[in-house]
This record gives sequence, C-alpha cells and structure tokens, in this order.
Amino acid sequence: MGILGMNCRNREFIGRYNERERYPLVDDKLKTKLLAEDYGLAMPALRFVVSQQHEIGHIERKLYDFDGFVLKPAKGSGGKGILVITGRHGDKFVKASGAEIGIEDIRRHMTNTLAGLYSLSGQPDVVIVEDLIEFDDSFEGYSHEGVPDIRIVVFQGYPVMAMLRLATHASDGKANLHQGAVGVGLDIGSGRCLHAVQFAQKIKRHPDTDKPLNEIRIGDWRQLMILAARCYDMTGLGYIGTDIVLDKSRGPQLLELNARPGLSIQVANGEGLLPRLRHIEAMIRTHWKILPGYHKPLSNRPPHADAEDRVDYVIRTFGRHQ
Repeated sequence: MGILGMNCRNREFIGRYNERERYPLVDDKLKTKLLAEDYGLAMPALRFVVSQQHEIGHIERKLYDFDGFVLKPAKGSGGKGILVITGRHGDKFVKASGAEIGIEDIRRHMTNTLAGLYSLSGQPDVVIVEDLIEFDDSFEGYSHEGVPDIRIVVFQGYPVMAMLRLATHASDGKANLHQGAVGVGLDIGSGRCLHAVQFAQKIKRHPDTDKPLNEIRIGDWRQLMILAARCYDMTGLGYIGTDIVLDKSRGPQLLELNARPGLSIQVANGEGLLPRLRHIEAMIRTHWKILPGYHKPLSNRPPHADAEDRVDYVIRTFGRHQ
C-alpha cells in the first residue's frame, strides 16, 4: 500500500533532507512566527510574549482588552500546552470546550509553560499570546468546540498529502488526532474529502454533530497549497508538516511547522505516502541528472522554482478530482 514507516521516514526523509541547524526555525514557534512575518506569510497576529515569571502576576491587565486569544508554548509539540480562549463570562475565561476558568488558572498555565512542562525537551520556555482564529463558515457543523486545521506534508517544496483535522468533544476542542480529533483525508487536487477516521477507525459522520463528512471541500485550496509550498522556501527544510487554518476574514493562515510530521495522515487518507515521495525524488533526479545511489540532499532548489508551479504540478500528478 506504499505506507511510509517511522524508520524509513526518519532515515530517508527527515534525516536526509532536513539539516539539523534549521530545526530551531520550526521547533520554536516564536522564531517561526517572526520568520514568517519577514517572509510575508500570513499567520495569526502575535499580541505579546511572556518570558519571565514576574510578568504573570498582573497578566490580567494585558488580557483585559481581549475577548478571545490563544496561549501557546513556543517549543511545544503535539498540541500540548495550547490553551484556546473563545470569550468571557463575567470574570471567567471561556475555553473552546465551553468550560470556564479563572485568571488563576491562566497564571498557573503560564507558569507551567515557562517551566518547560509542555516543551519538546523540558527546557524553560516562553508563552506566546496570539489572535484567535475565526473559522470559515464552510466548516459550520464540522468542527466541535474548536477550530479545524489542515495538515499538509511538503517534500522538497511539493505538497504531497493533506488532511483536515476536526476538533471533537473527546479532543477538548483541539485538532489533535491522538486526543480524539477526526482526521479527514483530502484530495490533493481539489481539497475534497476522500476518507475520514477517528481513533484510526473509519467514520462517515462527525461524532458530535452527525454532519456527513463526505460533503467537505476546502475553499481557497490552491492558495492554501501555495502557502504550504512556500514554507519550504522560507525554511529550507525538505520534509515538513505545515499546519494551516482558514480564517473567515483573513483567508489561509499558517499556524505552525513541524520538522518531524507524524504518519497518521496516511491513515486519514487511506493511502501511503511513499509512492508520492519516491515520485518527487525520481523527478528531481531526472531533472538534475543525479545518480540513484546518491545519499546526500539532492538539491536546495527544486525543478519548479516557484511555489505556484510546484502546486500545479502535484495537482496534475496526484489529484483525483479535477
């Protein structure tokens, strides 16, 4: 079935195409955000950063003007430590799940973040406070208690596989498949639903809203794919996962990047990644006349120099619905 396994991914794609010195560009969400700002890629606006414990004592003053916001650890992974606040109820903050928490809960969460509770290596971290995404109307009824996001795996600048992640009550409003979110495999050519799973089991309807998943088709699909493809140009990392949201008024927005994207996207698509990755490798070898036994990164520059051309190539090559 062309399934990409963890060892093959680590050795032949992450290890081969991702230079170690570039990892901090994506492992640190603050660095990613500042880099994207310089590069002109759309991301949710950064409001402020908390880096010292003494800043937390009167944090309510900074949060006073925000009805909704998102707290993130700069070096978190797997959705850990992300706190989504969608509104206020008196002096309480309302989470995406509808649960209410107080300012002391916010302070405690920030303190834990600074201490490195959610960071990749357990090292001290910083808190990012950014704008809340208002999801596009096309997702109405498809995501429960949270904002849906789209994961696109990009290889050598070419988007090769995509899935939509839909929050559920089980996932506490987070678009994380391991926590119970729904994964919807998307046709790379059109953004239409191909296949859907929850906890690795195939499903046809959203478990909380009962809305049929086979009717999903993502708007602004080509622009969303171009945004993903440009992340390769921005970081120089050959194998990355791009997480993108579709905002109601601002269009596609980059949430974060991952230099070690997980393999569950294949489960959501009901199809393996390996044939597409090998296709791109073969195409690049042919273009650059590189021998098959070559074991170093093939090139820093793909055959299609522009992100738009790379997106059009994969739409023609891997798309099912034209």
